[in-house]
Amino acid sequence: MSKKEKKKSKIAMDLQAAMDKDPAARNKFEIFFTYGGFKALYRHRFAHWFYNHGAKYLAKLISAGTRRKTGIDIHPAAKIAGGVFIDHGVGVVIGETVEIGTNVLIYQGVTLGGTGKDTGKRHPTIEDNVMISAGAKVLGPITVGHNSKIGAGSVVLKDVPPNSTVVGVPGRVVKFNDMRVDDIDQKLPDPILEEFARLNKRIAALEDALKVKSCKYSITMQNACDDDKGATVIEEEIVELKHEIDENKEKLHSDK
Repeated sequence: MSKKEKKKSKIAMDLQAAMDKDPAARNKFEIFFTYGGFKALYRHRFAHWFYNHGAKYLAKLISAGTRRKTGIDIHPAAKIAGGVFIDHGVGVVIGETVEIGTNVLIYQGVTLGGTGKDTGKRHPTIEDNVMISAGAKVLGPITVGHNSKIGAGSVVLKDVPPNSTVVGVPGRVVKFNDMRVDDIDQKLPDPILEEFARLNKRIAALEDALKVKSCKYSITMQNACDDDKGATVIEEEIVELKHEIDENKEKLHSDK
């Protein structure tokens, strides 16, 4: 941020951001009195000040009033730089430990939230010049690097490198430094693949057990140590697991 920008108030920067980013904006007077996203940020500046100066109950009252008036839920502890624009805004949720840099554009339905698994810093950090499109969910103590874009409806659970475009569920980098990314190990969780891997692992163990007829691998019967009974139980388990995998594959194809 330049020295000139530091001298400006955050509210003035928010007004200018709305003028710059919304082609429908005609003047700052209109933005100040009619834009819900601007109103939410304006009220948050006061709530944040009270929160940091010990008046947390008053800060939360202001935030609750903002949510009723605008449909935008911003925790008063969230750290938001100047020059942020929330466009349309209804359904936006910004959690307690969120940090947002300058020149950030946020569309309706965006959640900057937690996963429920973390303590302390639980919410994302959004660096400068980021755009987060409608309905996107950015979850956990991750960082979205500067100059990045998050596609509509994406669910982002891992750090996003600077100068990237992320789309999908789970979110995947499809552009990096203006170059399309076709094949990259992004190490993002895929619950369907993880479930298939778990089932295949069980089948492999059961098949090994069937070969040696060992009660070590028996699952459903305590008396499966008997070779014949153990083998029967294991065979039934394999058939059941393979049937479960086939059902999951059919469901996956039908969802697509």
